[in-house]
Amino acid sequence: MASSSPPTPRRRLLCAAAAAAVLGSRRFAVAQPLATTPACAPGDAPTETQTAGPYFKPSSPERASLLEPGLAGERLVLSGRVLTSDCRPVARALLDVWQADADGAYDNRGFRLRGHLFTDADGRYRLETIVPGLYPGRTRHIHVKLQPPGGRGLTTQLYFPDEAGNRRDGLFDPSLLVALQRDAGTAQAGFDFVLRA
Repeated sequence: MASSSPPTPRRRLLCAAAAAAVLGSRRFAVAQPLATTPACAPGDAPTETQTAGPYFKPSSPERASLLEPGLAGERLVLSGRVLTSDCRPVARALLDVWQADADGAYDNRGFRLRGHLFTDADGRYRLETIVPGLYPGRTRHIHVKLQPPGGRGLTTQLYFPDEAGNRRDGLFDPSLLVALQRDAGTAQAGFDFVLRA
């Protein structure tokens, strides 16, 4: 079961700094990734693990955009970094992502809103998708399986701030909140993953 402890000081700092960086700039372009916090505090707690749930499907296609023709929903750009707990970027980390569509349904026959991508040399990633819909018993969330090269994997879920469902979802963990900004019809979300060194 998910930890109900409050976010670590670093996680609060990451969310606040990423949101401030975006909110402080009105020259924000949709094509730009959400600014992430440049600071890292060695020894910060690793990102919390969470269940993969029943809808994970292996062998997703490699792609940095889950958008497809006819896909309904609010566009979302999710970006950030993958770091070790001693602040080193993790290059070529694999992020396998899956989520519900705008109506709260998962595609269990094909690979709609499923895919994987790799971080760059600085541990950065950027994914285009939509804001996931709601379904009974859960708040909005995106599933992520993260695998560093030759290292131990992490399965978790990312959540959205100011969602009424957060209080009712037994899996919700505030340390897994993205920093979120909405501008020009596209939501921009930032999250830095921290792996054990």
